[in-house]
Amino acid sequence: MSLIEMMMLGFLSEKSLCGYELRKKMEQLQGYTRTFSDGAIYPAAQRLVSAGLVEENKDVHDGRQRRLFTLMPAGRQHLIATLTDADGFLISDMNRWMVVLSFLSLVPDQADQETVLRRRYDYLSRADLHLFFCDAGHGLDGDELDDPYRRGLMQVHESQVEAELAWLREQLHIER
Repeated sequence: MSLIEMMMLGFLSEKSLCGYELRKKMEQLQGYTRTFSDGAIYPAAQRLVSAGLVEENKDVHDGRQRRLFTLMPAGRQHLIATLTDADGFLISDMNRWMVVLSFLSLVPDQADQETVLRRRYDYLSRADLHLFFCDAGHGLDGDELDDPYRRGLMQVHESQVEAELAWLREQLHIER
């Protein structure tokens, strides 16, 4: 399932939405990093409709006809399975992780939720993880970088990772 399709299913789990509303919610979730065109939304919606995950109906709102999308039970189950099995890029890529985390509460089993959080925690805790600058596989510390802006970028990123790890430890009841 594409990231767009996952976001669509997630937002439709909250209520039925038209394509414009879906696009606006998706852009809010992705922030400044991504915008979505109708040329991306409607083909994805059609794939979800064809797969029996979403239902499409015509609706009139403020005198204008629009396409209203509703999540079907099969769509909810598909989304829950995707969230429960989240691994790989869904865990390591921050944009994808934000989508997983935004809808993780839809997974009914708390143990399954915690398993997903544990995957992210384990990923962020890896000693060999070099998120930014490295030299032939050797991760560089901030003091090894001459460029003050790269050092700043690294410092901000390390602070974000530490904050997320602290939150994950709290959620998973992990003692430091």
